[in-house]
Amino acid sequence: MIYSFGRFRLDAAARRLTRGSSAIALGDRHLEVLLRLLAQPGEIVPKEALVQAAWPDVAVTDNSLEQAISLLRRTIAAREGGDHGLAIETVPRRGYRLTGEVACETSKHSDAEVDAMLAPHRAWLEGRAALETLAVQHVGAAEQAFALVLEAAPHHPTARVGLANALVFRFEASRVDESPDVIALATALTHAREACRMDPKWAESWATLGFVLHRAGQLEHGIAAVHRAVELEPDNWRHHLRLAFVAWGELRLRAAQRTLHLMPGLGLAHWLAASVHVARQAFDAAEHELAVGRTAQDEQRAGAAFGSVGLHWLSGLLCLAQGDAAAAERHFDRELGFEESGHLYARECSAATWYAKGALALTAGNQDQAAAAFNEVVRRIPRHPLALAALAGLGLSDERELAARLERAAERGAHVDVAVANAVRDAARRESADAIPVRAALQAAPPGPSGWFLPVEPILRPVADPAKWSPTLTLLRTRAG
Repeated sequence: MIYSFGRFRLDAAARRLTRGSSAIALGDRHLEVLLRLLAQPGEIVPKEALVQAAWPDVAVTDNSLEQAISLLRRTIAAREGGDHGLAIETVPRRGYRLTGEVACETSKHSDAEVDAMLAPHRAWLEGRAALETLAVQHVGAAEQAFALVLEAAPHHPTARVGLANALVFRFEASRVDESPDVIALATALTHAREACRMDPKWAESWATLGFVLHRAGQLEHGIAAVHRAVELEPDNWRHHLRLAFVAWGELRLRAAQRTLHLMPGLGLAHWLAASVHVARQAFDAAEHELAVGRTAQDEQRAGAAFGSVGLHWLSGLLCLAQGDAAAAERHFDRELGFEESGHLYARECSAATWYAKGALALTAGNQDQAAAAFNEVVRRIPRHPLALAALAGLGLSDERELAARLERAAERGAHVDVAVANAVRDAARRESADAIPVRAALQAAPPGPSGWFLPVEPILRPVADPAKWSPTLTLLRTRAG
């Protein structure tokens, strides 16, 4: 249908709102609310019907609907001057009613035209569902689909947001490689910014921009952009999850808790919360989050949105820090069972797990087994600084190669990782690891999660040597506050 009201015209098939010859930008969810009201002019439309029309895939409160109604009222009033009898009335405890004359006619679009109009929306939904599985094998196909939609509809923000997400996921899949795909990251940033300019009221565009900015190293700008998404859609769990991902300390904890309130049992949110508790050395709180998250990881279905890995790895490190090597080994073995899942972060988590198994063998005095485990790490991630440091400490790799790799890591700003790697090398040599350079690197690091894993680092085991590591751990705890 095509609805005419006042000087407005809304083509439902094209999803295009105009006033005279001027197009008016309106987000998809606001369009759905307006369409539902226009379909029953002069009648009360229950709140539940409006919520179901605009947010079928998200659990929301009345606040989201109230904000949408408020924006629609401003849109109409700002352009009509209030002299056409157009208004959206609130009917207490029942719903909303659109007043004013509304005319409707059948669209003259052909079926092919309608399909073409809907293609960007279908591609957006299908592509987003594919990407949210966090499966590496879906990234390329999603990228191609969004690129085709963008070619057909260059002014459609959904195609740009979808393409930005696919490209930043391509970067994520290569992030730990020798040559990360920085071109994909830069291109993702361009598309995300353009989507925000095209539809500044669409929360998804800001959430995507925030994630891309964060991965590009612009941490504060990334947090600000995701905050904008949360303000626009406060009841969308996806935005809170992204906020937890890009933020740190108390902000990460609150965002993770809000995510779990809206989407209980999401393993990734439990992992994010646990990482803050580890940095604070609040091990009981970390174990509580991990216990629930492990269950979610073990029970998740293939293809589920935002599947999780890493819960057993971090649980094993926690067990090891508390002296339970047998439980740690069980968790590490369980984590390795997820390596073939295709998850975006499975390779990274598996490498970290092999490093932890190597540390466990080294502590037990089995250098051959430790070396084999560290080599498993390097086979997955050739530039892994801690595994290379451990191998150098055992005399099994070239010190010059380690120095060159750590120099490159320092050039990328990973000064804390470099300091920890040097300490690991000394510990593997059975020398006294120096905590002072690690503390100095933390003091110089910008706010953020740098070194959050230090309390459970399996070779250094700093919590077992408080005389040496207490000042450093105190600083880390303060940073995580």
